[in-house]
Amino acid sequence: MKIMLCCAAGMSTSLLVTKMEKAAAAKELDVEIWANPVSEAKDHLDADIILLGPQIRYAEKSVKELVD
Repeated sequence: MKIMLCCAAGMSTSLLVTKMEKAAAAKELDVEIWANPVSEAKDHLDADIILLGPQIRYAEKSVKELVD
């Protein structure tokens, strides 16, 4: 499973990515988790799950349009 976290610059979610990776490893889940700025979301549409940070909730509609 591939999970992409989007934020404003791609750096503020690095702590969350680390925590998610540790939780997935503890449950022996095969996942790839990374963070990107929302401006690069279109370059990573192969993600199974796309999560948006609260600071970019305004981008929800545009990200949905990318995947529809």
